[in-house]
Amino acid sequence: MLASSAADVDEALARIGDGPVAVDAKLDGIRVQVHKHAGRVRVFTRSLEEITDRVPEVVEAVAALPAHTLVLDGEAIALTAEGRARPFQETGARTASRVDVETLRAQVPLTSYFFDLLHVDGEDLVDAPGRERFDRLATVLPPALVVPRTVTADPAEARRLFAEVVAAGHEGVVVKSLDAPYDAGRRGAGWVKVKPRHTLDLVVLAVEWGSGRRQGWLSNIHLGARDPESGGFVMLGKTFKGMTDEMLTWQTDRFLALEESRSAHVVTVRPEQVVEIAFDGIQTSTRYPAGMALRFARVLRYRDDKTADEADSVEIVRGLHQTGDEGHAAT
Repeated sequence: MLASSAADVDEALARIGDGPVAVDAKLDGIRVQVHKHAGRVRVFTRSLEEITDRVPEVVEAVAALPAHTLVLDGEAIALTAEGRARPFQETGARTASRVDVETLRAQVPLTSYFFDLLHVDGEDLVDAPGRERFDRLATVLPPALVVPRTVTADPAEARRLFAEVVAAGHEGVVVKSLDAPYDAGRRGAGWVKVKPRHTLDLVVLAVEWGSGRRQGWLSNIHLGARDPESGGFVMLGKTFKGMTDEMLTWQTDRFLALEESRSAHVVTVRPEQVVEIAFDGIQTSTRYPAGMALRFARVLRYRDDKTADEADSVEIVRGLHQTGDEGHAAT
């Protein structure tokens, strides 16, 4: 089951409707579905890839449960000694590697959290309402294996939980209907995720011609942060997300007017246009000169009220990356 998105907790609550809801911590880990049957535990990713041999901690946690048959939905995540989420890249690299798993386990241990129960000892719960699945989950699993969850009808309490979860270094919350069944494969109204919106004001360095439906438009923009030391800009990634047809038309005209050179599909432009970019995090990357890249970058708006000299600096981005606080840097 997938979650739709809301800009804030109040919007998420409005989508679910009146009455109490479950507010789950949204963890920045790897989504896993775990099956236990006939003494064997198997672990699958959201794309149905089996990763059982790569995540022995998950296997051991579920194997130790008294239930004989289980289907659980949850997350595997690498945490610091203080319980904060380690960078997603570390969790991703750990669960992707088949080499020397025991050494990796010692270096980057995984913690399991489960938020849904789809089957237990012959009883299918997929069509059961959320309240029943969540109650059964809490009886089948020890508290340490259940995702942090609060049931409330109080918007102020839900907002407080969101702030606490984000302060603890996690992604946000998922607000869940207590009446909805488990709607596999759908991004329905029963689950609504809320994440803080992090933004930076960056400068467009180049643009790529679009393809398919975007043929004839300049689409994928190259993003740069200001580098006070060199007086230039350092690239942090690219994005084509968040662009309306109107925006694509405008930016094609705008960037052709700023064109300095072009290759087969890339137009290099004078670094003058500031763009406000929303993103989900900053990760280490060897692909770009700054050694960092924005996760899930998307365009919010073009800033004609700012010059390139007023764009956010690479030092600001680096500071956010080092502290793990990717809050609103731009003003």
